[in-house]
Amino acid sequence: MVTAGASGVGRAMADAFDDAGYAVCVTDVDPTALATCPVHWRAEQVNVTDEPAMAALIADLPDLHTLCANAGIAGPTAGIEMIDLADWQACVSVNLEGAFIALKHATPILKQSGQGAVVFTSSTAGQYGYPNRAPYAAAKWAVLGLMKTAAMELGPFGIRCNAICPGAVEGPRMEGVLQREADAKGMTRDDVYAGYASGTSMKSFVEGRDIGAMAVFLASDAARLVSGQVIAVDGHTENPDPKP
Repeated sequence: MVTAGASGVGRAMADAFDDAGYAVCVTDVDPTALATCPVHWRAEQVNVTDEPAMAALIADLPDLHTLCANAGIAGPTAGIEMIDLADWQACVSVNLEGAFIALKHATPILKQSGQGAVVFTSSTAGQYGYPNRAPYAAAKWAVLGLMKTAAMELGPFGIRCNAICPGAVEGPRMEGVLQREADAKGMTRDDVYAGYASGTSMKSFVEGRDIGAMAVFLASDAARLVSGQVIAVDGHTENPDPKP
C-alpha cells in the first residue's frame, strides 16, 4: 500500500512494487491521477488525514505486507513570521498525521502476520534546518521520530520500519517548489535549480525510480535486519540552502 501513490514519488514506488511482483494498493486525493493507474491495482480516492476512511480501507487489506507512508505536501515557502497557523497545521497534518494514521491502522494487520515493513517518506529537509520551509522541515523531522519509535515497538513482532529521505526529485511537485523559492528569494527558477544540483556531491537531482528501488529493497528479505534507519537518496546533499 502506497499513500499518495497515483503520481510523483508515490507512483514511482507503486510502479517499482508492481514490477517486483507485489499486489499494489494506492490512495490519492486526485481522481485524475488515480484514473491513470493500471487496472490491476487497487486505486482509492482517500485523504490520508481522514482516519475513518483510512481505517476502513486498511482493514480491507488483510494480506498487507508493506506500507509506504508517503503522502505529503510542500506547505508554504516563507519566513517563519509570515506563515499562517492554518498553513502550518495543514502541512503538518498531511505529512505527519497522515503517516501516523496509516501506521496506526496497519499495525494490527502487520502484527498478526508477524512480518512486514513500513517505509516512511521523509526528506533531506528532515535532516537539516531548511530556511523558509519551517512547517515542512518540522513535519519531516517528526516523521523520523515516529519511524524510530515504531521500529522499536514493532521490531519484536518481525516488522521493520525505515525512512527514505529524498533530495530534490525531478517532477511537477519540485517544479512548484523551485518557482516558489525563486519568487521568495528574487531569483530565477533556473538559478534555484542549479543551486539544488550544485548542493549535492553528485551534482544531480534524483528521479522517482531511485526512490522506488530503495523502497522495494527496504521491503525485501535482502533488508531483513535493516530497521530504524534514515536513508537519504539524494546524491549526497551538502548544502540545505541552495544558492546559485
